[in-house]
Order: sequence, then C-alpha cells, then structure tokens
Amino acid sequence: QVQLVESGGGLVQPGGSLRLSCEASGWINKMGWYRQAPGKERELVATIILTGDTNYADSVKGRFTISRDNAKRMVYLQMNSLKPEDTAVYYCWGTTFREYWGQGTQVTVSS
Repeated sequence: QVQLVESGGGLVQPGGSLRLSCEASGWINKMGWYRQAPGKERELVATIILTGDTNYADSVKGRFTISRDNAKRMVYLQMNSLKPEDTAVYYCWGTTFREYWGQGTQVTVSS
C-alpha cells in the first residue's frame, strides 16, 4: 500500500505563487495533481510520468509546472500567477497497477 502525503498549501494573494509537494512511500509510475473546488467535480491539473513527460489542463498551462524527483519519490507543483479560480483542495495522485490518492491540501487565492 503506497501512501501519498502532500504539503505546501495555504493562502496567497492573486498573482502570487505556491509550491505543492507530495512524497510517495513507494515507487509509482505516473503521478500528478487533481483539484476540487467547492460544489465542483474533481478535475485533473497536471500529470508526469517517469520519463518526465507532462500533461496539463488548459486552465493552468503556462502558469503551473509539474516536476518529480524519482530518487526522493517526490512530485511537485509550482503554481505561479495564481487566480481566485485556482482556489481548491489539491490532491496528489499516482497510479501503477492501481490508483493512490493523498489526503488533500487547501489552496486559497484571495486578496
């Protein structure tokens, strides 16, 4: 059973930046981030595989960057130019033969 633990959420003003981190307790092939805003469905933010290939939601392209450190079993989400509509609970996600989810970390973008 692999566990995912997120950190780095918080309150930031519009236009600001935050960096989310996620540590996996085991090896995972594909990792990424999802988010869920109040009253909305959970949506994909970005994914990254072992080779470093990435995929982003259109709403975050050019503002967010996903990266990973395979040796440390870490995945990161650098979020720049944050907007109020980025406010959500962000979940770390991973899949190899099954899916794994973190507990979520709150990101609030507000002045």
